[in-house]
Amino acid sequence: METAAGFSLRDSQALRDAAVPSVPERSRTLRVAATYLLSEEGRKASLLSGGDGRAEQQMTLVIPAERLHLVNVDAKGVARLKLRPRFEFNAERRVVFTDAPPTYDVPPTPDDLVRDAARNHQLERAYHAERTAERLKQREAEFDLRAEVAREFLADPARRPAKQPKPTRTHCFLILDGGRRLRFDVSLDSGPAKDIPAEAYRRVEHDRKADRERRRQQWSTDFAAHGAKKRFITAWVAEYGTPDQQARHAAGVLPAEEVIEAIADEAFAALRDRPRYAGIDHTRLQAYVRGYPPYRNAVVLPTDLAVSVTNAASVTAAQWTCAELIKAMMSDAEIVVRSHAVGWKSDPNLPPLMAFGVRVTRKIGPFILKREYAMADD
Repeated sequence: METAAGFSLRDSQALRDAAVPSVPERSRTLRVAATYLLSEEGRKASLLSGGDGRAEQQMTLVIPAERLHLVNVDAKGVARLKLRPRFEFNAERRVVFTDAPPTYDVPPTPDDLVRDAARNHQLERAYHAERTAERLKQREAEFDLRAEVAREFLADPARRPAKQPKPTRTHCFLILDGGRRLRFDVSLDSGPAKDIPAEAYRRVEHDRKADRERRRQQWSTDFAAHGAKKRFITAWVAEYGTPDQQARHAAGVLPAEEVIEAIADEAFAALRDRPRYAGIDHTRLQAYVRGYPPYRNAVVLPTDLAVSVTNAASVTAAQWTCAELIKAMMSDAEIVVRSHAVGWKSDPNLPPLMAFGVRVTRKIGPFILKREYAMADD
């Protein structure tokens, strides 16, 4: 019993295989569709040979099993000869991709189509090999670029990452020459590039803490200066203020600007008889502009003034004498001759109207007081 059962299990599959006769590989074939295009010459030739003369043609071929690498089968089970997409050499002898079937000037034979499909298959392999080599070369160039950028960044403590997106310990962006943004990520990079996010984050955090400390110190300095100014105003009002000012100061409603202006009046008392610099207004500029024949009827508005103020590069003898006289009267003050160039925005080429003043600066307690006085114009 055991022997019979063993024979049945061992040989049942062989008996079933013997019932189906094997087909030699070389005798197996597949019917496939070949789609191609005819040029105008090809369409004429098709009509002359009894064809339909259409631009798009289709032929059914029988392909042996050993050449199935020249066939594509779609999801619906339709087998087509590999004629589309088409791969061919361009003028630079590079294989290029064209999403169209081949075009013939003469209706092709089945052998022509199979031969072109074989050539297309070979060129497709060459095309993908070229693209693979190019991608590999690009990846190598990108890796070298990222490594070089990383080394330069790590070697220069002054370099900083892009502010947006905000750098983190795991990723950040660096801005290259030309504006290109390069992303660095610890989970993707290797070599020096892998160290960029952590170092960039450390530098940004260091800057943030240093900035916070600077602002804290500036606040302390400003707060101390403000306190010194308040104490100086309190002492000045108590000693020199009018009864009205003293009463308003005690009530906390005396404007600081009023006191500072009174302090300035006292600081520049020696120059009280000298006129203050009033500037050039639009009326004066209009009179100046109308002195030019093309602008005899010009109207200059307050918004038409283009004012530029600088320290005078040169002074006349009269201006020098004026400045020296003021300096003698205010020996502890800083004296600067200033030039005011007022142009007309409607014609920037028109020479500006010039005026000069003497700026006098004195330090009284915690206050830096400045006033500008008129002098003769050129």
